[in-house]
Amino acid sequence: MRIALVYSLQDEAGVNIQDHIRALLPAMPRDDVEWGLQGVEGRLIDQDNLNLPADLIIFLSRHRSEKPAPVLTVHVTGNFHEAVFGGRSRSLPEADPGWMQAVLRNLAAGAPAPYRVSYEVTHHGPTELSVPSFFVEIGSTQEEWIDPKAGAAVAASVLQARPQNPVPLIGFGGTHYAARETTIALESRGAFGHIAHTREIGKLDPVLVRMMHARSRSLAAYVDRKAVSAGEYGILHALLQEIGIPEIGESELLSLGDLDFPLLLEMKEQAETLAPGSHVHPHHLAGTGTVVVENFPSDLLEEATRIGGKEIVTFIRSQPCAHITGSDGRLLPIFVTFEEHREALINHLITFCVKLISGCANTAVESDRLIIRRMRFDPRKARDLGIPQEHFGRLAGGQTIELQGRIISPAMVHTGSVREIYIPGLARYL
Repeated sequence: MRIALVYSLQDEAGVNIQDHIRALLPAMPRDDVEWGLQGVEGRLIDQDNLNLPADLIIFLSRHRSEKPAPVLTVHVTGNFHEAVFGGRSRSLPEADPGWMQAVLRNLAAGAPAPYRVSYEVTHHGPTELSVPSFFVEIGSTQEEWIDPKAGAAVAASVLQARPQNPVPLIGFGGTHYAARETTIALESRGAFGHIAHTREIGKLDPVLVRMMHARSRSLAAYVDRKAVSAGEYGILHALLQEIGIPEIGESELLSLGDLDFPLLLEMKEQAETLAPGSHVHPHHLAGTGTVVVENFPSDLLEEATRIGGKEIVTFIRSQPCAHITGSDGRLLPIFVTFEEHREALINHLITFCVKLISGCANTAVESDRLIIRRMRFDPRKARDLGIPQEHFGRLAGGQTIELQGRIISPAMVHTGSVREIYIPGLARYL
């Protein structure tokens, strides 16, 4: 792979970075990359139609901000609308999400204090390039531009970058520094190409969204729901559906692990059919296989969750399955796995739930029925006995009280309930 590292001879940050690249190159040989350093006259944002023998162009540059702060950033160029700073209007060049993510992760690992690291949203030129490209920048004042520590960190981050099984995405919503997209890229396989600032969303149309998708070679779209209004999201959601671009959530990306991404999309589609608005969490389900959806006994899962919600979720996360949560975040009795794991998974889940319930509740077993008996404090009974409310807590906690010479036991103000759960072959799960 041939990568051109381009900097402006008038850009102090670019010159700083390239000085360190030249110094580091002899100590960082690579068989998979042929590097080329290229200095140009003038501004990098005006380098449209740059003709270089390369498969990827990385622009080494400075970053300016209205609120200056030490920052190292990565972003792809492009103009959603008017071309104010280079390039053409309504033009987006090709991105390389995997390489952008790899550089971003290296920056996060090696940035000197007090620099922070982030993506930037898509902005400025150049836009007319024949190969993928992106900017890596030092910001935001001359003090940072000439800082040798910053220059060395960026140089090493570029030279050591290696994409790691990325999932190319496009992003919508957020500020200039795309905080949520940055977190996702640093903590998951989600790798962003073009990202649209919140202010752009209301002006996007099918042509621009298709262009974002195509030029990023994206597999799905992420929307920062907290950064867009309900109205904006509704329009964007409809637009993505019309074009046929799947939408993926942050929690799904963060739990993706090594699962084949198209299979996650297949799981999402099946889960959406069963529970609209649901989310899929793969965890330890990795690789590829034949996807199966298993409807788990809802009463058994409900009882187990009631007794030990955290324990059941922790156990599920250790299994080769994806669990499903509803739009309200509640665990649903639907699990997705591969055919090869199905039988063992269900046996393990039922066994865990039965043992959790049996160990924490008054239970009995009759044939294939798990019988759960409970006593709960009944305020109505207490009031009927003339017991003031200030004594309710002690009675509910199982304490006996004396009131005006009367002994009031918890049993006098509790109501019993019995629940039976039918589990075929229950004995083998005990």
